[in-house]
Amino acid sequence: MSSLGLLLILTIYVSILFYIAHWAEKKSRSKWTNNAYIYSFSLAVYCSAWTYYGSIGVAADSGLSYLTIYIGPIIIIPTWMIILKKIIRISRVNKITSIADFISLRYGNSRFLGALVTLVCIFGVLPYIALQLKSISDTFNIVTKTQSSTNIFSDTTTYVCIALALFASYYGTRYVDASEKRRGIVTAVAIESILKLIFFLIIGIYVTYFVFDGFDDIYTKASLLENFDKKNTIGGLSEGINWFFLCVLSMFAIFLLPRQFHTAIVENNKEKHIQTAIWLFPLYLLLFNIFVYPIAWGGNILFKGQGLNADTYSLLIPQFFNNKSLTVLVFLGGFSAAISMIIVSSISLATMLSNNLLIPYGFVGSLEDISEEKNSKRIVISRKIGIFSLIIFAYAIYRGFVLDYSLVSIGLVSFVVIAQLAPAFFGAIFWRRGSKKGAVTGIILGFLVCLYTILIPYAIGVTKSSSTFIQEGPWGITMLKPFEILGLNYLDPIQHAFFWSMLLNAMSYLAVSVSFKGNYRERNYAEMFVDIDKYITNHENAFVWKGIAYVSDIQKVLKRFLGEARTKRALTIFNQKYNVDKNNNTADAKFIKFAENLLTGHIGTASAKILIASVIKEDKISLPEVLRILEESKENIIINKKLTDTSKELKSISEKLKNANQELVNKDIQKDEFLDTVTHELRTPITAIRAASEILHDDDDIPPEIRKQFLKSIITESDRLNRLIDKILDLEKFETGKQKLYLSKNNISKTIKNTLESVNQLIKNKNISIELHSTSNEVKAFYDEERIIQVIHNLLSNAIKFCSETAGKITIIILENNQNVVIKIHNNGKEIKKEDMDSIFDKFYQSRDQNVKKPIGSGLGLAICKQIIEHHKGKIWTETTKNGATFIFTLPNYNTTEKNII
Repeated sequence: MSSLGLLLILTIYVSILFYIAHWAEKKSRSKWTNNAYIYSFSLAVYCSAWTYYGSIGVAADSGLSYLTIYIGPIIIIPTWMIILKKIIRISRVNKITSIADFISLRYGNSRFLGALVTLVCIFGVLPYIALQLKSISDTFNIVTKTQSSTNIFSDTTTYVCIALALFASYYGTRYVDASEKRRGIVTAVAIESILKLIFFLIIGIYVTYFVFDGFDDIYTKASLLENFDKKNTIGGLSEGINWFFLCVLSMFAIFLLPRQFHTAIVENNKEKHIQTAIWLFPLYLLLFNIFVYPIAWGGNILFKGQGLNADTYSLLIPQFFNNKSLTVLVFLGGFSAAISMIIVSSISLATMLSNNLLIPYGFVGSLEDISEEKNSKRIVISRKIGIFSLIIFAYAIYRGFVLDYSLVSIGLVSFVVIAQLAPAFFGAIFWRRGSKKGAVTGIILGFLVCLYTILIPYAIGVTKSSSTFIQEGPWGITMLKPFEILGLNYLDPIQHAFFWSMLLNAMSYLAVSVSFKGNYRERNYAEMFVDIDKYITNHENAFVWKGIAYVSDIQKVLKRFLGEARTKRALTIFNQKYNVDKNNNTADAKFIKFAENLLTGHIGTASAKILIASVIKEDKISLPEVLRILEESKENIIINKKLTDTSKELKSISEKLKNANQELVNKDIQKDEFLDTVTHELRTPITAIRAASEILHDDDDIPPEIRKQFLKSIITESDRLNRLIDKILDLEKFETGKQKLYLSKNNISKTIKNTLESVNQLIKNKNISIELHSTSNEVKAFYDEERIIQVIHNLLSNAIKFCSETAGKITIIILENNQNVVIKIHNNGKEIKKEDMDSIFDKFYQSRDQNVKKPIGSGLGLAICKQIIEHHKGKIWTETTKNGATFIFTLPNYNTTEKNII
């Protein structure tokens, strides 16, 4: 295909992605852009051009070792329900926008640590981006049958790179608050993930079943090739150790790669989306790997001895058979894999660059005195420039360094560099003693080992045997050879670098953290990170701070970044959440933490701390005092949570009561009597709640056990009040026609048996016998099963309540005719007086019947039963027999048409 034709196809393809991103941004709340499947597929940004092309190259050259990059994530993914959920919660409450913010905040909101993590990520990811550009360039030349150009202006990759830089800088900086969800980018990445999988499966099926005659045919022919058996086994102990280290390396990558942190953490809208991702993402990886082996060894069979780049077999095979359409499809799949990685990585890196380097070390001071509009503009521009510059710089690396290396080799180098964040990252969420000094020491030493063992050798050129540094070690010291430190020669270069860097990193992190205690701010955040579940609802309460601060000063800072309207709205929310007087002038620890969180999304954790610190006067706190305050905070959070929940519940109940009463008053003049009765029924629980609440309010010295009893009483009476109001509202819906029925054909015999099981224990407690008589095992009627269960349950509860105390017996009879099904429920207890038979289905009948002792209940059950049955076009009544009472109701038979039912 001509270069112009392929460029035209790419232009159309990228335009479609632009449209998808634009549409998704406008429909950010739509179920089509905000769901678990879009989230899960966006995680497949992990599968870059390395996966799409490089896995085939590894499988063709080395055999099964390509699987390690996928085995690691699949092994660790089940822990997402614990680890990933914890990280998401920490990030959400602190408005964290990058892995640099995450690590720096945990270790005392350290500006230096945030900058260090950012630099490590840039060193690790930029070669990875360059790798994607290399894949685009190589595959473009294969499809168009052209050669790479030394002139950047005639190199197609140059223009692709510029287009991607413009796309990412536009859609990646739509919001000044970096914690805002970028639904456009995420949706576009998810669609790309689906497309690249489909295209890869298509080429896999083509090679396996059209070029060859299935898996068996490929295996049989490939087994005749040289070293086939050796390449397709793990090998001995040394090879097994190499496999192990690659699996661990890929485990770390699925958490630590900036693009994975961004899609999995920052872009997560709901924690429950993890439940889908935990099975869909491994399934995606599995599908991606089904045809790697057939394509790889199919290429080895077809191109034996030709010395072609095995990475590109998926393109070379259809091209060999002159299948141009399939060749272009495969190219588009690889292009999708590459640009997804480039876009998401550049956005996450630019956010870190802006929030952890440019602003805190550059113009944070100048941001204090200018307007909100100018501040926002400068921040956004800095991120746009950052995204554009990073992609262009990656292009320079591609032109200068990675042209001589395979996709996998560069990708693994990036993995090793990023892995240096692992001890500090996982220690942040599981180990309270981890300190900033330990994290900084570990990351620096680990990175220096990476620099020595892999970055410098790769920059020199691994293939250059003339390099004395690589072959003999510095100054001829063989024990310091970068690929064989201390004579360790059975590990491959990547695994060797990973082992030594991670060993020194982890040991120094642990040793320094144990030897030197962190300051009070580090221990404060350690508690908040490790015990996030305890502080998730009121995390500001766990923030420890002492000093002098004024709300007005902090408010001025907030206005410079959030604007006056948003600042006012945020303060209102804070005051309502913590019941703070809006006229209060002094700021406490909760408010300072709240203000820092508001700024974090705009300028990062470090800069937020700097700006807030500039307008407050903080006193130092000793570590024992921090621990004491945190312990008190835990107790206060538990108590406040209970009181808050009770208050919310009472407020909700009061609102329901107000609405219910208003509807009843407006209905007709007969509601006066009904309201009097409601008031009578509600007075008891309300009086009990008020009495307990007043005691708790007036007496601060109540012992904890007695306080718990009062709280338990409030909750119990609230539940009672809630049940009564729910019944009132239920009845009101039926009376006003607001209640909907979901009708279907059901077996009434089965419904009754299921309902009997729910009251079985009550029946056993009173030694009541049950008899069920039916004309058939299947008596079908047309009804809303949930509502009829409610009717049967009410009638059975009444029957159990009024049944004979000595030899209780309940008889249930099911009859049917052409039009109706008739259900009779009889108990051998008290008889119902004839004068009461009509009024027994009235609301609050028990409370108006003062001649008998009122049984336990609301007096609304039979009234609701009547409404339900009548809405089914049935009837309900009662009959008195010699030894008890019988309740009867009818339902339409299954022959009754749906249109006759309301």
